[in-house]
Amino acid sequence: MIPRTRTSAAPGVGFEAPLWRALAVFRVISFFYAASLVYENVSGYRYPAGGWTVLGVMGAWTVYAVWAFRVPARRRFPLLFADLAIATLCLIASAGVETGDQLSGGTANLTASWVAGPVLAWAVWGGKRTGITAAIVVATPDLAIRSAYGSAGLGSKPMDGAVLVFVAGLVIGHVAKLGIDTELRLRRATEFEAATKERERLARGIHDSVLQVLSLVARRGGELGGDAAELGRLAGEQEAALRALITGHVTPAPRGESGLIDLRTLLSARASTTVSVAAPATPVELPAHTAGELDAAVGAALDNVRAHCAPEVKAWVLLEDAGDAVTVSVRDDGPGIPEGRLREAADAGRLGVAQSITGRLHDLGGTVSITSAPGEGTEIEMTVPLT
Repeated sequence: MIPRTRTSAAPGVGFEAPLWRALAVFRVISFFYAASLVYENVSGYRYPAGGWTVLGVMGAWTVYAVWAFRVPARRRFPLLFADLAIATLCLIASAGVETGDQLSGGTANLTASWVAGPVLAWAVWGGKRTGITAAIVVATPDLAIRSAYGSAGLGSKPMDGAVLVFVAGLVIGHVAKLGIDTELRLRRATEFEAATKERERLARGIHDSVLQVLSLVARRGGELGGDAAELGRLAGEQEAALRALITGHVTPAPRGESGLIDLRTLLSARASTTVSVAAPATPVELPAHTAGELDAAVGAALDNVRAHCAPEVKAWVLLEDAGDAVTVSVRDDGPGIPEGRLREAADAGRLGVAQSITGRLHDLGGTVSITSAPGEGTEIEMTVPLT
């Protein structure tokens, strides 16, 4: 089965970069705020030395996290998991440092708002779902500790803090994902506009030179007849193919190994005076390898038409997108294929249909159906399933 995938914006560039810088500033500010609370309340802690120890761990990790998250390549699960784990452990440690009266009285825990840093990091990295997941991890032990001392009810300060963490993960994750997707669409639109302008520039030059020459050769060859007529026919086909190339759809180059290509673009380039191409109005996007193999199979089918049919025989290429499968049909009005001819050709080592068409579709997990009868033309239907 061939998956349909979508590309995503490159991490750490454009809209995403300022978010990571803002998160670094938040980490530093929230650490100093937590440090001020520790300084103010340390005399009332059960274990004052434990309070300074936890604060030291928070400070060391703040410095490391600010440095580590500056590099986009490091913003992955090992660092993200470590960030969330250290913040959660520091939060849990505050239960052993603070007294029961402090916890039951709703006093801010030792880490204060510093624990929101990993939640925001997960939200910027993966969107609102990962942001909410991180918020659950952080809020659960805090609420469990407060509940043990009876200070985590609705309307209490700890509950308000948990709600704020959830809201931060949800909102920041949604905004980050929305901004990155918008940036990606803008970049693609810019590339499309640049490609269109370049195509129009080339089209003007080609129209003023190559297309006019091909048109003249096609017209004069038809007038002269004989071998010149065949030369004119070939020139006419190349003129039609070149016009289709410079006026057809333009698809940005695929991105990465899972980049998508509009199959209509490849097939439309095969249109000529004897080949008609019909395709849906909406893009038929496939992975680059799948689209290339289907286009090559269509080319092999059209080569067979040119090799075994008269020059004036016409062929039709029909592209259909059924959602769960893509079907390309190649039909001609030639003399047809005699019964048993394909088997004889394969036995003789001529593998045009067996390998160039059937073999390609088999590798893609697809199927090939050939319908033909003497005097009634040939239709080759190639289907590739999609998920």
